Amino acid sequence: VQLQASGGGLVQAGGSLRLSCTGSKRICSNNALAWFHQTPGKEREFVAAVNWRGTTTSYADSVKGRFTISRDNAKNTLYLQMNSLKPEDTALYYCARDSGGSSGTTGPYDWGQGTLVTVSS
Repeated sequence: VQLQASGGGLVQAGGSLRLSCTGSKRICSNNALAWFHQTPGKEREFVAAVNWRGTTTSYADSVKGRFTISRDNAKNTLYLQMNSLKPEDTALYYCARDSGGSSGTTGPYDWGQGTLVTVSS
């Protein structure tokens, strides 16, 4: 699955980053999309999801009120606006297509490449 995440980098605690994920129209159209993150030695964890229309979103409790997921279907692009970043947000962030459900929370998922986010204290 050709999904490419970008926008990661090094930021101080309290700062912001916006991640982007681009894919082909065939991949993005009519599919819910999601963001996950993973740290060394841990399993990939759900961060946020959005349905294909962009009208319904879901968030992990740890990011509610700080992160916002959105999508621009005309550009085949998924976004994750991350505000008030914390050191514990440091991880490799992956975008994914939910090939099994309409909400983006059920899977199974098709994975794109990740982008590294590092939050310094």
